[in-house]
Amino acid sequence: MLTVILIVAAALVLGGKDLVAKAREVAQMLPRPEVSWRQVAAAGLLIGAVVAFNWQQSATPGPTPPPIPSGPLDLRGLFTGPSGAIDAALVAAMTGELADELEWDGTQAEPFFRSGVAIDDLRQRTRELRCRGESIGSRQPAARDAIAGHLERAVGVSGGPITPEQRAAWVRALTEISEAATLVTK
Repeated sequence: MLTVILIVAAALVLGGKDLVAKAREVAQMLPRPEVSWRQVAAAGLLIGAVVAFNWQQSATPGPTPPPIPSGPLDLRGLFTGPSGAIDAALVAAMTGELADELEWDGTQAEPFFRSGVAIDDLRQRTRELRCRGESIGSRQPAARDAIAGHLERAVGVSGGPITPEQRAAWVRALTEISEAATLVTK
């Protein structure tokens, strides 16, 4: 709107009184359409509809809803406190890496991890080494309990020799934990 006003002002300054007179002459030469009251009313209603539609539209979009977990584990709201996001990121990274390592180990002629006890020991040692002895579970007890329950449901409590199907269950369970913890950090 400001641009139009500035252009008209510049034209008036340059053209002066002659421009106004010429504009009147051109306006008188233009044919004048006959407008009925119905046409005026319809135009007014259309303008009103456009104004009402634009008035109802928000200038800024509302907040996006949080991502919905796609797996069987939902850790949202369980990582709390000042270290909650960091703890969730650590859990996501560690469990994702463990899943990758177990999957790779299963492709070897002589897998290194042959029992549930060995896999659980690897999981615990990874946490101890990465966290330098600090326990994420002690800071995040609700997340710890949810993860422990998920592992128990997914792979059971047997520590004996594992089959390829059981190894796949471990990989799937650790991947689900990683994905659920990743959603917490978004």
